[in-house]
Amino acid sequence: MSIQIYNTQSRSKEEFVPVHKGEVRMYVCGPTVYDFLHIGNYRGAIFFNLVRNWFEKSGYSVKYVYNYTDVDDKIINRANDEGVTAEDISKKYIAEFEKDYSYLKLRPHTANPKVSEHMEDIIEIIEGLIENNKAYAVDGDVYYAVQSFEEYGKLSNKKIDEMQEGHRIEVDSRKKHPADFALWKKAKDGEPSWKSPWSDGRPGWHIECSAMSRALLGDTLDIHGGGLDLVFPHHENEIAQSEGCTGHQYVKYWMHNNMLEFGNQKMSKSLGNVRTGRSFLEQYNGEILKYMMLSAHYRSTIDFSEDPVNRAIQALARFYSALALAKTNMDKGGALAPVPEKFQKLLDEQSDKIKDALDDDFGTPEVFAALFEVVREFNKQVRRPGKPNDAMIATSEVFYHWIISQGEVMALFSEPAAEFLKALDDMLLDQKSLKREEIDKLVAQRAQARADKDFAASDEIRDQLIDLGIAVMDAADGSTWEVAK
Repeated sequence: MSIQIYNTQSRSKEEFVPVHKGEVRMYVCGPTVYDFLHIGNYRGAIFFNLVRNWFEKSGYSVKYVYNYTDVDDKIINRANDEGVTAEDISKKYIAEFEKDYSYLKLRPHTANPKVSEHMEDIIEIIEGLIENNKAYAVDGDVYYAVQSFEEYGKLSNKKIDEMQEGHRIEVDSRKKHPADFALWKKAKDGEPSWKSPWSDGRPGWHIECSAMSRALLGDTLDIHGGGLDLVFPHHENEIAQSEGCTGHQYVKYWMHNNMLEFGNQKMSKSLGNVRTGRSFLEQYNGEILKYMMLSAHYRSTIDFSEDPVNRAIQALARFYSALALAKTNMDKGGALAPVPEKFQKLLDEQSDKIKDALDDDFGTPEVFAALFEVVREFNKQVRRPGKPNDAMIATSEVFYHWIISQGEVMALFSEPAAEFLKALDDMLLDQKSLKREEIDKLVAQRAQARADKDFAASDEIRDQLIDLGIAVMDAADGSTWEVAK
């Protein structure tokens, strides 16, 4: 099966056929760097990391460009408020985002262009648009003439005549049409500026991505990604600019991830429910954030309220519990034994299901369903009291490496299993209002009762632990426990 992508422009799934054989050129709109990023920004970063990984695993070479918008009104306003330069602000928050990105163990992009580094490319495109009668200069500003581009609205399905002034459209009597948008803005006092044929000024938001993508990836991109909120006006305007300048198709496949909700409300500053990615990572961890972002299909909304977070913790605890058990068994060693045929067959079947799911517009919910199917069978075959036999050790080894391999595409399951399971168990204990010390004490009391051959007391304590949601594993070298999964 070839890779199928839902193209926002055609509103349908299409077979992926690259512009250049064997190569994927992908551009994703990155953040405007004026503050710690809200958690919604991380959905695209996490999802498109998977997209890049899957294309590479499928045999393509990938050029993946993810930009930083470091020239913007919000950055200038923040700099003025703090009495520093706009460059100080953008550098600070690029560094903070890259710290989070590294912590999430997402792979570096091919390039991270900054607007401030591509002024010549921006000016070149604007000059081309003016030459092609797609743009006009007024008093040092330059505007794109939307009526000059017959296909304007083909991505968002918006009609120029239906656009209302004030609805994401800047009202300016100097414009030929209310929907015309700024390509270059004459600088005001105190603003950073660059020299251009029209004025000392700075670019409009939309032209920046057109210029950076063209400079690094060429006239036509295979994939352009971003959040659904960027379809209009940002991506619509990018099409008009790029195609109005070059005369070539700008993007073959438009991919847009959906938004986050908090308690079924869209995240917004007006509602006061904007949360930064940094605050989430500090309270929980990167695995939980990545799991939540990928457990739902990228074109559906995600609820980031307390219940889904708790479900993500429980799900990851099941994976890491199985990985920790497998690693323990592997460390015990033993004679080499063949992997049970039934288990190997299951792995092969679920590998095929995962491939089919990712080939079908990156269906990550089906990927997790396949992974859970393997975890269930592994627990059934291996999670037993006593010393593991050779077949159980062989099953543990193939299971461990299979899960790690499947997780690499999603940047999941690479944490040290036993340590990370302990951290997840502490979160689950907190949900149950239990303390680790209390459970350790009960398990020690049970161990003493077993040593004293007081089996009635031992059984009573075990029942008490079960009621608390604690699973105890007895082995020849002692008993261990974890929160029941």
